[in-house]
Amino acid sequence: MSDESPLIRSLRAAVSAAPEDVPLRLHFAELLLAEGRGDEAVSEAAVALQHAPGDEAARALMVRAMGLPAPVQPEIPAAAPATEQGTPGFDWVAAEEEVGDLVGPRFVTGTDNGEVGEVGEVEAPLTADGSGDPGDASAWDVDVPGGVRLADVGGMQEVKDRLEAAFLAPMRNPELRKLYGKSLRGGLLLYGPPGCGKTFIARAVAGELGASFMSVSLSDILDMYIGTSEKNVHDIFETARAQAPCVVFLDELDALGAKRSRTHHSGLRNVVNQLLTELDGIDGAENEGVFVLAATNVPWDVDLALRRPGRLDRTLLVLPPDAPAREAILRYHLRERPIESVDLGKLVKATEDFSGADLAHVCESAAEFALLDSARTGTVRMIDMKDLLAAAKQIRPSSESWFASARNVAMFANDGGMYDDLVAYLKKKRKL
Repeated sequence: MSDESPLIRSLRAAVSAAPEDVPLRLHFAELLLAEGRGDEAVSEAAVALQHAPGDEAARALMVRAMGLPAPVQPEIPAAAPATEQGTPGFDWVAAEEEVGDLVGPRFVTGTDNGEVGEVGEVEAPLTADGSGDPGDASAWDVDVPGGVRLADVGGMQEVKDRLEAAFLAPMRNPELRKLYGKSLRGGLLLYGPPGCGKTFIARAVAGELGASFMSVSLSDILDMYIGTSEKNVHDIFETARAQAPCVVFLDELDALGAKRSRTHHSGLRNVVNQLLTELDGIDGAENEGVFVLAATNVPWDVDLALRRPGRLDRTLLVLPPDAPAREAILRYHLRERPIESVDLGKLVKATEDFSGADLAHVCESAAEFALLDSARTGTVRMIDMKDLLAAAKQIRPSSESWFASARNVAMFANDGGMYDDLVAYLKKKRKL
């Protein structure tokens, strides 16, 4: 640009010459931000996070450049007060370690064989004032940006292209985003047969964005106390806004956002209403930098209001893995097992329409065949193609029953072309 200072021009050239130099790129982004060029700073920070996922400096710069509030940091409890004699207070941690082997679990239950086993904590957590009201607890697990990227997802190029258009391209090109008026807020509904990697894809999107990741299911939200379920929904989105950029993944949306016309329980209807409110943004709360991904096996059971424009208005069909993806999945599950003379190409052809979970089951079953044979003969042998093909022949693709149900929806309930991608796939497979 002609109005750029010599320093900016020099740094831009240096970054182009060394694109993987993250500190240099962050220094360049800091100068851009200081000159009021926030969009360019966002772009540079996004590239830095691609090279160094989880880099705290890059993440902090991204938050500042986007004009988002800084992530809320947990308060560090004060040190134990000194006694009157000047000695340190009682060391509870050391005391617990000292008696850890002597004190049994707090709650126990009998197992089938008569032994005693530990079970999870069942009491509501106490609050600061000791009240124990479960509605006061609002701590939600937020995963920091990890190393999972879309490149780690084998095959599935059509899915990656759609994700690039919906989320990643606008983030990487702030000037184009501004030109076309594309907001960074939005929602995408992933649907398809079970076991095909929808959750893994959502994590990969978070990794590409350098964003935090929150996975939410029905059990995280529903509560026996009136009003607490709605508060949980609100707290989840408040946490995501404070940790922005953040990907909120709503798993099993058909359970969380079921059609209210078919829901007889008022608590579930209220959860859907609160979810709609949070997706729209309430009381001036902006969802800029909060990316909502949802997954379901039965999108036709999701409340239609959740799929209106501005909410989860885009859908993406996640199909059973294609040939390159199946090869990558099989290679992953066989990587630490003793194998010999395995023809992955032949095995890939024998596992068409298998989901990722089915492929993992094939490898597990083949290992069982080899283990049992070794135990019977007393001679340890490797897992071979005979074991793998026998396992593949024994297992039926779990997606068959899903496509049987989806076929009826595609034929008789494709209102407004909502499931055109599913219709196209069924015709391609000659199932329609």
